[in-house]
Amino acid sequence: MRFKSGVALAGMLAATVFVLPHAAFAKAELPGDPNALITDEVIRNIREWLANPVVELSISSQNKLRKDMTQEQIDAADLQWRAEREAEDQPLVAAILTNPLSSYLTQVQARSGGMFAEIFVMDAVGLNVGQSSITSDFWQGDEAKFQNTYPNGPDAVFIDEAEYNEGSDAWLAQLNMTMSNADRQPIGAVTVEVNLNELARRRGL
Repeated sequence: MRFKSGVALAGMLAATVFVLPHAAFAKAELPGDPNALITDEVIRNIREWLANPVVELSISSQNKLRKDMTQEQIDAADLQWRAEREAEDQPLVAAILTNPLSSYLTQVQARSGGMFAEIFVMDAVGLNVGQSSITSDFWQGDEAKFQNTYPNGPDAVFIDEAEYNEGSDAWLAQLNMTMSNADRQPIGAVTVEVNLNELARRRGL
């Protein structure tokens, strides 16, 4: 076949290059029901590293610090957080991301080898205490991850629906649990975003 011009040939080549990547890469399949994949054993293993003293100490300290906050003040802090995400000056974000608990959670996520995509811990009103990476908001108190855990006692566990993440080409699900002190009194909550594809791979599924 002969082409009348280099432009026509270039156009066909460009179209070919555009189609090939879509044919070569397939979206990862959901490996199963998050509630079946995130077993009691997985939860026990997560509770083990959450038992580090820095976790309870950080939550309890923030509960004392923020115990008199009104809803108006909580909303204002959340708005400040959202604004700082897009700003160069980030005093609130920096204060949380550089504290000892955030440093610990960042290390846990890094050591997980891709098992955990995100980890963040909340206080008794749902404000972030520590996190492995910056979250979209500061207050989680109006979301299911908090409402289905902390108010429901020390043993509450809520596994949310799986969501596909294009960046990692994996299905993720949030495991949410109540955080308690040594006396089994609820003091906050935790969200651990689990890579279901990696979890299934390690279990040989």
